[in-house]
Amino acid sequence: MRLSDGEIPLQTLIWQQPDWPALHFNPAALAQALAAACKAQGVVEGKLAALGFEQHQEVAAETWAYEASSTAAIEGERLDLEAVRSSIARRLGVSPAKGALKTPRHVDGLLDLMDDAVSHATKPVTHQRLHTWQAALFPTGYSGMRPVRVGHYREHTEHMQIVSSRVGREIVHYEAPPSAAVPAEMERFLAWLESPNELHGMVKAALAHLWFETIHPYEDGNGRLGRAIVDLVLARHAGEQGRVLRISQQLLTQRDEYYAQLKRAQHGTLDVTAWVGWFMAQIRAAFDTSSSVVNLALAKARFWHQHRAKNLSVRQRKVINVLLDAGPGSFEGGMSTRKYESLTSAARATASRDLIELAALGLLVQRGAGRGTRYDLIFVAE
Repeated sequence: MRLSDGEIPLQTLIWQQPDWPALHFNPAALAQALAAACKAQGVVEGKLAALGFEQHQEVAAETWAYEASSTAAIEGERLDLEAVRSSIARRLGVSPAKGALKTPRHVDGLLDLMDDAVSHATKPVTHQRLHTWQAALFPTGYSGMRPVRVGHYREHTEHMQIVSSRVGREIVHYEAPPSAAVPAEMERFLAWLESPNELHGMVKAALAHLWFETIHPYEDGNGRLGRAIVDLVLARHAGEQGRVLRISQQLLTQRDEYYAQLKRAQHGTLDVTAWVGWFMAQIRAAFDTSSSVVNLALAKARFWHQHRAKNLSVRQRKVINVLLDAGPGSFEGGMSTRKYESLTSAARATASRDLIELAALGLLVQRGAGRGTRYDLIFVAE
């Protein structure tokens, strides 16, 4: 079938087009999505200004833990969230909880690269910096049972394909440029990434992610590295707000659509307006989630300020913080004596006495009676 001018075959990949990598978009079509994302960012900035240093650190640490777990989960890897939190606590100079789990080397490597991307966002992204990030993901040189070339771009001669389904019935979703082309492709990408331009930071993050994932320069780890590049570009744009942005967590909630949008863009034209618009919507949603997290931090700060004079045990403070972290009406079923026992390892009589005391102090409200007795936290109004 003869194609009309400007039309491309369905199987043509974006990097195979003559003008690659001249990605472009329609600014007018993106104006509304960009404005919504910027508004969401402004809301978070305003709320963060009301947080004290300790609360800000808590929000940043918890965001970091969820982001690390989420970027791994997108690739099908499940991390122990408590082990991740312990490693982050050590990095921030906070004593980890008693009995905290030792963090596996590859998880520490993931946290290292995420920290470097945000803490040193203004430093140039070089080939060597990317190699260091990728090597940190595979400290043993293996991904599971499979050896992985680390600290270097891929060099194998076989096609780099994104494949799913069972052996013998594979579905090829995407094929990256040949390995021989990777060094030149990455040279162009990094030159663009570090060049000053008039692109809004959020737009540049969307373009950078698509471009990097299209090159797919490493044997493994490309998804996590591509999302780290998003973190870096957004940190350059948003500064400290970048530490509380949960973009990987948002992409995890949209995992299937995320892959579908990437595939569509990689098989489309160099006009990537649709991709950038979709990514803007994810950034806005990530800022909305961050806003809710900051709301909880503010509620927590108000609560402890109001009750600062009350003398509570370590057990009682732990349970109150669990309820605060859950948010209003979010601790399913309310707090019971049995749940209190489980959380604190207290004896049944001690748990019952502690809860009665917290209710008498005006921190909890009791509902029900007998075995059906439950307690809810009394949140402090703004």
